[in-house]
Amino acid sequence: MKRFQRLAEIRRMDPYEDASEIYRLSSAYEFPWDFSRALELALYRTYAVPSIGRLLAETSEFTGRPQKRYDDTALLLDAIVEHGFGSAQGRTAIRTINRMHRAYDIGDDDMRYVLCTFVVTPKRWIDAYAWRRMSRHEIVASAVHYRTLGRHMGIRDVPGSYEEFEEYLDTYEAAHFAWDEGARRVSDATLDLMASWYPRPLAPFLRAATLTLLDEPLLRAFRYTPPAPGTRAIVRRAVRLRGRAVRLMPPRRVPHHARQNREIKGYPNGYRLTDLGTHPVPGVRGCPVRHIDTSTAD
Repeated sequence: MKRFQRLAEIRRMDPYEDASEIYRLSSAYEFPWDFSRALELALYRTYAVPSIGRLLAETSEFTGRPQKRYDDTALLLDAIVEHGFGSAQGRTAIRTINRMHRAYDIGDDDMRYVLCTFVVTPKRWIDAYAWRRMSRHEIVASAVHYRTLGRHMGIRDVPGSYEEFEEYLDTYEAAHFAWDEGARRVSDATLDLMASWYPRPLAPFLRAATLTLLDEPLLRAFRYTPPAPGTRAIVRRAVRLRGRAVRLMPPRRVPHHARQNREIKGYPNGYRLTDLGTHPVPGVRGCPVRHIDTSTAD
């Protein structure tokens, strides 16, 4: 297979009718490492909205057991990508996500914003650091895929196009990014988690390197000292060089999904989708979208 052969295949597909398949090809074949890093950053951005960061701090999920929260989020979202919305695994993942969200008082505005980060952040990351930029087919397909996810989650007024997702994200962040002590604790716990994936002596360097990849609004919201311009330039150049190196490699022949990431460490003996995530207190249950029974699906 030639380096751009899969991109040619994507361009022959319909970005609306085949949106989720295009998204799967992009995330599992073309840019698996980049999508993982970008979606990590997408979730991290949401902490800077106080209503989101404070809630995560109050639940103690992201401060008390951040590895499990990281694993569960990645595994649930990627089960939908790998198996599709109509599969038993996809329906179970959606039901589990909805079960968790129904346990808390989360406004549609915040839910809509989080969805926007999943669309916009990967596109911006890939265009900046990956081995090629996203094609128009991939951009449209990503927006359609997450609009479908939003519908399954019962989120109202989900943006229709990538441009609308991007406008909503930028406007929401400009209006809502702000300091919150609880959100800062969640941010610190997340940075510590990312550093823990590598040898301990590298932790200070990895934390500093991660901060160089954050934009100014995020740094201000968390009150982090901005990295030195030289350090920022070195780290970002190194990530771009990785993308150029990948461009010279043969294309991936087998898919790589989130469950295969080395950062997923909480389930060495396997897992069931129904067991992932938080479990609401008795009396708080339900799902905003009706599904067929998939309680036995793994």
